[in-house]
Amino acid sequence: MHRNWCALVLVVVLPAAAADAPPRAALASAHPLATEAGIEILAAGGNAFDAAVAVSAALAVVEPYSSGLGGGGFWLLHRASDGRDVMIDGRETAPAEADRDMYLNATGEVDRDRAVNGPLAAGIPGEVAALEYLASRYGRLPLARNLAPAIRLARDGFVVTERYRMLAGYRADVLRRDPEAAAIFLLDGEPPPVGHVLKQADLAATLAIVAQDGARGFYSGNVAERLVAGVRAAGGRWSRRDLAAYRVIEREPVIGEYRGVRVVTAALPSSGGVVLLEALNILAPWDLPSMSATDRHHVVIEAMRRAYRDRADYLGDPDFVDVPVTHLLDPQYAAKMRASIDPARATPSSSLPPAGEPEPVGTHTTHFSVIDREGNRVAATLSINLPFGAAFVPPGTGVVLNDEMDDFSAKPMTPNAYGLVGVNANAIAPGKRPLSSMTPTFVETPARIGILGTPGGSRIISMVLLGVLEFAAGEPPARWVSEPRYHHQYLPDEVQFERGGLDDAEQAALRARGHTLTEVGRTYGNMQAVLWDRVTGAVTAASDPRGEGVPGYD
Repeated sequence: MHRNWCALVLVVVLPAAAADAPPRAALASAHPLATEAGIEILAAGGNAFDAAVAVSAALAVVEPYSSGLGGGGFWLLHRASDGRDVMIDGRETAPAEADRDMYLNATGEVDRDRAVNGPLAAGIPGEVAALEYLASRYGRLPLARNLAPAIRLARDGFVVTERYRMLAGYRADVLRRDPEAAAIFLLDGEPPPVGHVLKQADLAATLAIVAQDGARGFYSGNVAERLVAGVRAAGGRWSRRDLAAYRVIEREPVIGEYRGVRVVTAALPSSGGVVLLEALNILAPWDLPSMSATDRHHVVIEAMRRAYRDRADYLGDPDFVDVPVTHLLDPQYAAKMRASIDPARATPSSSLPPAGEPEPVGTHTTHFSVIDREGNRVAATLSINLPFGAAFVPPGTGVVLNDEMDDFSAKPMTPNAYGLVGVNANAIAPGKRPLSSMTPTFVETPARIGILGTPGGSRIISMVLLGVLEFAAGEPPARWVSEPRYHHQYLPDEVQFERGGLDDAEQAALRARGHTLTEVGRTYGNMQAVLWDRVTGAVTAASDPRGEGVPGYD
């Protein structure tokens, strides 16, 4: 493993033996039918960006609990022809009638039900605008061709799996509140049995309108009218003007280096890239593979603790607040954070400076990864927030709405659905984009290029961190996606770990150092990854064994 000191940008000089283009395309997504959709488009002559449109739309159909036309996301792109890296920001925005206290009750506390259930919890969706943008600016095929697999899946249906049943059961009580959502996603008021074919005629019709008319078919006209009418009739605050005003934003990714690995990752309003790189900067001097498991876990946990603390304090939509990204990613700042780590004892989160106003210096989602034969690549993380989002479908649209407004800080230092806290930088404001944890990422050395990301709410960043560390150690993508997972997010002050994430001896050793440990009782995450070995030419993809996704090749 390389031992280079971290710097903000690394210029990679490729060895002569490195291949200029992959010998085959590869794709990994969270659902087999979405992977098939992407491979179909690649086989039809589409590039990675076309495949990204097809996979995104197909996931909107077959994973209605994870993403959809009523949600948004971030598409991290690399264009091989000129080496450009760019992030397409299709994140939701707060409607014009939103205000910072809209979820507070009469006693000034956050009403959790209003913040996550029903249309008041929904931001203005960005996915449809992003798909048209991808197809028209970066793709090769018409939007209608890229959407064809999703339209077919919505019209003809897909077979319900145990994963669908589990997530529908988790949100069944809320789905039952909305007759439209219950009629689509439940069967006689209960999660449908495995093997049931779920058809979505209204969603197929909405997708067909978008295929014909582009994004304007969603953000104006009959679809927009139905969306707004349904939202307002049920207490939401959308307007036709909100939909018409939505715009995709191209953002420069956050770029850094960890021990010779170039890391290209999500920009704000995703907190993922900044938090990931801050943690990597803190960890850079340590040769983690040579350390004992306890020492390694200890310092990684302490790096997570400090980076997540800064997330709570500083990060928000950069179009609304000044965020000191340069300061947070400065090696000297990392050195200061590193010096505060006691190698023998856990640092209580209460002993760190409390999150408040910034200093003057400044449970559910989906992911897919794809590379084509030209070397174009996409890492995309999409979401509607909690499973089935707001659990609300405006009549006649088939579009399940997000509940991403909960990703704002509804009240300073009050946890959201994922236990994350924030302050004024992430307060609700009209037109503002809520802070996210989505972390689509590219990792690069002269010999290897990796693409990875995962769903998982607040744990997304820590999962991607562990995956990047595996890449840096030379491990294959099957290892990145299966690595046992643990997590610390500053508050609550505890190390959360999945079932099997830490063995009994590791748990005892960490407790002896003062860490509070909490097993979440299940596995979590659903990482999708692709690796191109530029020396051997091998292209491999891997889907997280915790999910039902599969890789595909063309």
